[in-house]
Amino acid sequence: MKIIRKITLGAILALLFIGCTKAPITGRSQLIMINSQQEMALGLQSAKQVLAKERVSRDAQKNAMVKRIGQRIANVTGQSNFKWEFYVIDNDKEANAFCLPGGKVFVYTGLFKYIANDDELAAVMGHEIGHALARHGAERMSRGQLTQAGGQIIQAVMVGQGNPQNTAMVMQSFGIGTQLGLALPHSRTQEYEADHIGLVLAAKAGYNPNSALSFWEKFSKDGKTPPEYLSTHPAPANRIATIRKLIPKIMPLYNQSKR
Repeated sequence: MKIIRKITLGAILALLFIGCTKAPITGRSQLIMINSQQEMALGLQSAKQVLAKERVSRDAQKNAMVKRIGQRIANVTGQSNFKWEFYVIDNDKEANAFCLPGGKVFVYTGLFKYIANDDELAAVMGHEIGHALARHGAERMSRGQLTQAGGQIIQAVMVGQGNPQNTAMVMQSFGIGTQLGLALPHSRTQEYEADHIGLVLAAKAGYNPNSALSFWEKFSKDGKTPPEYLSTHPAPANRIATIRKLIPKIMPLYNQSKR
């Protein structure tokens, strides 16, 4: 086991020197081993797949709302290389939204039952655009590659010891450990970060950060959530509490935008 730990640690340390960057606004250190051109190409490909599979809404009011808010937020991102496009997907059963690398934003009609005004929708769209600005998808892919490489190294060492039962046990422990100890906590970190970035973007675009609280309070009441340690997302109460702490720091940006 000492050999496994040393080999794995060496591989991780070597890869940590590759592709290190920092997330916008929060300054969190990131490991991203996928270049932006690859990421943009994947985003464009995914957008085409979504548009081929889903039906775009013809609701003029919803489309105008999403494009109006999206463009105002896009204007404060500083991402001139993004080719921004905003779509409303006609699916009332899906309360969801996402932004692909490169600025392709999708909002499902099912989300509008939780939206009372522009400010609340801006909180959601800012959050999703925050994921794209921070390159969270590329970061997850990079971490997945790193985890896979670590697993392959451990498996090779264990196979060399000639004990199939021990190999199976160690690999199972590795899978569970990386999921609960790395993948899920990291996903929750990205969610909190997207909340933070989204609040800043929405405030700079002239949308009231307090509306993020009213949206998440409504959204969290509908449906059951798993324990936080088993989820890719923060527990609703923790998310709301974190947003509440951020708002006083972000309100000056909103006040400045209104002036």
